[in-house]
Amino acid sequence: MRAVRFHGQGRPLVVDEIDDPRPGPGDVLIDVAAAGVCGTELHFLDGVLAPATTPLTLGHEVAGVVAETGAEVEGVAVGDRVAVHYLHACHRCRSCLAGDDHLCDEPLGFLAFVNDGGFADRIVVPASAVVPVPEGLDLATAAVLCCSATTALHAVDVAGVRPGASAVVYGTGGVGLAMVQVLREAGARPIAVARNPERLALARELGAVATVDATRGDVAAAIREATGGDGADVVFELVGTRETGEAALAALGKRGTLVYVGYSFDTVEITPLALVVPEQRILTSVGNRRSELVAALDLAASGVLRTTLVEYPLEEAAKALEDLRAGRVLGRAALLPGTVSAR
Repeated sequence: MRAVRFHGQGRPLVVDEIDDPRPGPGDVLIDVAAAGVCGTELHFLDGVLAPATTPLTLGHEVAGVVAETGAEVEGVAVGDRVAVHYLHACHRCRSCLAGDDHLCDEPLGFLAFVNDGGFADRIVVPASAVVPVPEGLDLATAAVLCCSATTALHAVDVAGVRPGASAVVYGTGGVGLAMVQVLREAGARPIAVARNPERLALARELGAVATVDATRGDVAAAIREATGGDGADVVFELVGTRETGEAALAALGKRGTLVYVGYSFDTVEITPLALVVPEQRILTSVGNRRSELVAALDLAASGVLRTTLVEYPLEEAAKALEDLRAGRVLGRAALLPGTVSAR
């Protein structure tokens, strides 16, 4: 079968022919309908992140149709339309039992970080990692929700956003556009910040009460103006550079919360006094729980979450990543192997 393989930093992605994977007793074999293209793949290419081994098939956002089940699998059947929770939790460790399966201490697998991911015709995952895709929701949309909307749902939960809160979304890629909608649904007042006018226009269409063009002047001052001089109750930092981190801190109001979701090689200098006096705090949010994938799929199926898709054939994975890096993807990109219908 075909698989888009990462052979190391600085080396081009290659569409290799590899053996079809075989499911173990507790696994399912999935014909991939679609795989989301995420900024995480760029982090691999740039060396910000390193997988456990190379070569490795990329792609941690996957949806498809179950083609075969292992002998011990129950509750999942051939023909089921499923999405995959990319961290395959053990459901037995302290973190899992506390409801934080995304922080599992002994995961069974981790798509595209430890195990081969979904930029391929087929994939094998533990049956416990799959989630049914609701009727009426196409598999291409389901795939890209596996990271973007779920990450947004988790970060909003981590922040404890309250109705009426002014919540800044700093960065309007796939996660940011989903977060605008999640915040809107939570009763908050989303303010979107980006450098791309088309993305800002889409953010406003999806529920942002105000937008800030980061290419024009002082971002923190513009946020304070949009909040009546009070500063933001919450800033979700989705970019992770020194510049964006400093602006996010400067935009916080009293008892404001900065939530780091994005990251890079950059560092940000923090003065404790500047945080202590206004009782501000800094939190971090990573990934998502399996339950948040279920919630994201349900929200999309009910029409609460909208996703703009840009689709590419599997062989054009490198082009999809180039377009993502250049800011040419408005919404989310997805690879469609053509193994089964993405609709």
